[in-house]
Amino acid sequence: MGDAGANLVWRGALAYLAVFYTDTFGISAAAAAMLFLVVRLSDGVTDIIMGMIADRTQSRFGKFRPWILYSAPFLGLFMVLCFTTPNFNETNKLIYAYVTYIGLTLAYTVSNVPYSALMGVMTPDDTQRTKLSGFRFAGAFTGGLLVMGFLPDLVAYFGGGDNAKGYQLTMYLFASLLIALMVITFVSTKERVIAPASEQGCLKLELFDLTKNLPFIILPLLSTTLFFYYRDLYSGLFFALVMAAMTVVIKKLLNKNKQNLTGSQRDMVDLLTNKPWLVLLGIGFLTMMFNGIKYGVIAYYFKYHVADELMAGQYFIALLIVSIFGALATGKLAEMMGKRNLFIASLLLSGLLTTAFYWVPSNNIVAVFTFGCAAEFFAAMMPTLFFSMLGDSADYSEWKNKRRATGLIYSAGTFVQKTGGGFAGALVLVVLAGYGYNGMDELTINQALPAMQLLMSWIPAAFAFLGAALMLIYPLTPAMTQKITEDLAIRRSNV
Repeated sequence: MGDAGANLVWRGALAYLAVFYTDTFGISAAAAAMLFLVVRLSDGVTDIIMGMIADRTQSRFGKFRPWILYSAPFLGLFMVLCFTTPNFNETNKLIYAYVTYIGLTLAYTVSNVPYSALMGVMTPDDTQRTKLSGFRFAGAFTGGLLVMGFLPDLVAYFGGGDNAKGYQLTMYLFASLLIALMVITFVSTKERVIAPASEQGCLKLELFDLTKNLPFIILPLLSTTLFFYYRDLYSGLFFALVMAAMTVVIKKLLNKNKQNLTGSQRDMVDLLTNKPWLVLLGIGFLTMMFNGIKYGVIAYYFKYHVADELMAGQYFIALLIVSIFGALATGKLAEMMGKRNLFIASLLLSGLLTTAFYWVPSNNIVAVFTFGCAAEFFAAMMPTLFFSMLGDSADYSEWKNKRRATGLIYSAGTFVQKTGGGFAGALVLVVLAGYGYNGMDELTINQALPAMQLLMSWIPAAFAFLGAALMLIYPLTPAMTQKITEDLAIRRSNV
């Protein structure tokens, strides 16, 4: 239920926000690309802060469940505001887009970081977590099916030819459903893995300490964003200097005596010495780039390549139905193959099937749907495995360091997924802008068609192949994971 609700926002923004901004709201592809990137800078800070807050929350409802309830109305509100087109001039429209999109991502952070961490404390068993993750993402794809599959038809129905009105009224419907689903999630879940109270520091002091270290979070994100957008000598030099400085700072931090570290610094050291988590951090970004690029270009592809805008909704429905089966099959396949091997196989197979899109004629609808659905079956396993394996990395951190920071570990997971989604959406717009695309000028469409074809095939597939290579160094074997689970069970029973 929770993922069904969250994906009314996540999948809606992922699939339709870019085309809404360029073709209905009325801002340029280049301006929308910068908007997507800038918003991710705020996520770099808020996800980490929210993870720390959630880890240190103490209430009769638990650490994570209260935030799911409190954030729901704000998430619904900003969902509507993001897809509302005010009668402003171009400058004020851009300001409005920044304010509402940042508001949406903040509300999503407050909701989804604790929600993602909730899976890590519902059961201590890694096998159960994999199965639970399968159910979770079956719900996610169901929510995605509703918003991605039916949004074009609902916009046409409610708008009656006025897309701006259609988007706004459709989001009222989805926002109401979102709030109901979040309330059900709050009521019907239970936290079972409880960290000892002695592990919790003073939140106020640790947040103050975090603010002193904000440059070390913001600067890498800023340099990456600038280099990604401008791709020139100056942004490249700035990126290289920041990364070199960060390497020096991290080495000094790792060499410090742990007794001399503050709580937030200790959290960072625990993360930076957690190899499974570091690998998953890269995997989360690469898989989100892979999936995000594919989803971000579909609306453009069907509108201009296939020349049937409403068929995008039918395509999304087909993909998400297949995704539900892929997510539900993940637990059983992981038991047979192991999570690492299954992850590598899913990346390679989905990447190869996506590459085939380059040669599929846009008028061969059967082939478009066949290759798309086949690739999506394996792609659906990626987030299912990713969030299950984050729980394993949280166990590894507790086993190694005798401290548990489930919220912080999952906050980094949700952050890297949102960052990947933001960069994926921006890359779609950057490539389209590079081919001269202007959503308000039909004369620019034909020259941008090759870009849409590349964005459906080779460009996302490259990220899948990189992810498969990175997963080769993931260190947690099934035997090691089982040993960690057994050792932690004994340790917790002795507390």
